[in-house]
Amino acid sequence: MIKYALICEKAHEFESWFPSSDAFEKQRKRGFVTCPYCDSARIEKQIMAPSVARTDKTPVASAPQPVAALSEKEKEIRVALRALRDHVVQNADNVGTAFAEEARKMHYGEVDQRSIYGETNFAEAQALLEEGIEVLPLPVVPDDRN
Repeated sequence: MIKYALICEKAHEFESWFPSSDAFEKQRKRGFVTCPYCDSARIEKQIMAPSVARTDKTPVASAPQPVAALSEKEKEIRVALRALRDHVVQNADNVGTAFAEEARKMHYGEVDQRSIYGETNFAEAQALLEEGIEVLPLPVVPDDRN
């Protein structure tokens, strides 16, 4: 995992973890990396000093790093989320980046109703909800990205 210091077009600074540099770039290009303050998808990496251990000094005890220990309930929730995601993927049509357009066509009776899933950005999902079109984000379980 890689932790990046990020900045949006409005100069909001934040950090996020990614499985790899390629994963960050793919997610950023698809608009999945957004500023937690203003929801901007125009995100760039900031310059970061790498954490490199020195060999010329006696090691100093470092602060403990945060680790997620999952309770049984949290494990059950992850199993349920994964099952939900698998159900949608197996029983709905993947319309890819045409999700918002296809959802509107169904809502306004231009095409037959059916279960769909796909990709859209936060602003477009919000616009669909404001039009009265019910949409939900498809959960991604953290284990799925490792």
